[in-house]
Amino acid sequence: MSSESILSLISEISGIVWGIPTIVLLVGTGLWLTIKLKLFQFRKLGPSLYLALIKRKEDSNEPGDITHFQALMTALSATVGTGNIAGVATAIAIGGPGALFWMWITGLVGMITKYAEALLAVKYREKDEYGNMSGGPMYYISKGLGWKWLGKLFAIFAAIAAFGIGNTVQSNSVAHALSSTFGINEWVTAIVLVVATGAVILGGIKSIGSVTGLLVPVMILFYIGGALLIIIMNINAVPEAFGLILEQAFTPTAGAGGFLGATVMLTIRMGVARGVFSNESGLGSSPIAAAAAQTKSPVAQAMVSMTQTFIDTLVVCTLTGLVIIISGKWTEGITGAELTSTAFTDGMGSILGEYIVSIGLTLFAYSTLLGWSYYGERSVFYLAGGRAIKTYRIIFTLFVGIGAVSQLDIVWGVADIFNGLMAFPNLIGLLALTPVIVNETKKYLESQK
Repeated sequence: MSSESILSLISEISGIVWGIPTIVLLVGTGLWLTIKLKLFQFRKLGPSLYLALIKRKEDSNEPGDITHFQALMTALSATVGTGNIAGVATAIAIGGPGALFWMWITGLVGMITKYAEALLAVKYREKDEYGNMSGGPMYYISKGLGWKWLGKLFAIFAAIAAFGIGNTVQSNSVAHALSSTFGINEWVTAIVLVVATGAVILGGIKSIGSVTGLLVPVMILFYIGGALLIIIMNINAVPEAFGLILEQAFTPTAGAGGFLGATVMLTIRMGVARGVFSNESGLGSSPIAAAAAQTKSPVAQAMVSMTQTFIDTLVVCTLTGLVIIISGKWTEGITGAELTSTAFTDGMGSILGEYIVSIGLTLFAYSTLLGWSYYGERSVFYLAGGRAIKTYRIIFTLFVGIGAVSQLDIVWGVADIFNGLMAFPNLIGLLALTPVIVNETKKYLESQK
């Protein structure tokens, strides 16, 4: 079977996994939880942001391995990645500016999905034989519903996805970005990434939490600063950009330049699919990090976790999208990270704009390696126990180097499939455990009165 045939087959399977039924299920679960929790993500967004970013004080005597801020940053490290740079660009290049509106919708309903995942992760977590917390969909599915087979299925999907979307795909993106922008040999990047990743993940979640707690705020502020500078420099074009987004969210986008045009359905599909790919709400990955937080309250940690989707999609993706739309480069037939780089270059000058995107992509991808290494580790631990952890960490680190120097067309496709497959067991768990989510939320709100 030729590589072209394999790629074609993988593409077909990926199209099924990420098809309309999956998108409807992901968004529908968010809408269902939004109704059952009475618009909780809108009513409690302010207190959640305060708890996550301003208060930030935890009792170190509470059960858990890392602070709730470090848990948030670890989860953000995994989601603020190539999706925020390449994913947004792909959505707009194929679906038009209106795709950004549907990314917002996905983010708004995804906030409550993320809340529900984190709440259940903390409620059903357990301490392992080494004294570390373990939690996530595999635990709340098996303990909350008694469906151990479905919990194991999620863990298998997550463990495989960790080596694709959370490992080789990311190191490959870094190697290509540094090679094209700075001329750095891919083997040099591979060696540096292996050392930098291994030095952190071999220390476990406390080491990962410490690094992401410092790295993630810096990298996000760095990227946001560059995007905001371009937007401020072109402030007169912002109202028109928002006008395009709102208008073309509900009407077909006409072809222009290299842009072939888009139907409303294509606009919706690209916005929702790339939105989910970026913030991972409903996929079940980030609650694995939430389960490690030092807290006695599942709801308090869930509120902190909810802000992850807000920051990822409503802030970072929005700024990327505005820069692309303002530049007008989305009509020229380019897509992915190249489109974002071109838009930044147009707004800031060839060297500075390209540097910001390349450095941002490098930091985003490296942080994703750290976050996903933990997701894979907890999944492997659930399946094989503590004896497999050291071996997993070594193999994961080696795959970082392999990804940096390999051609990954097939890996990209397979990674996308398993990333999507994670959603099905997780969403079944969320829907079946909705009464638990509602009851825990109600008890917390009453205690706050």
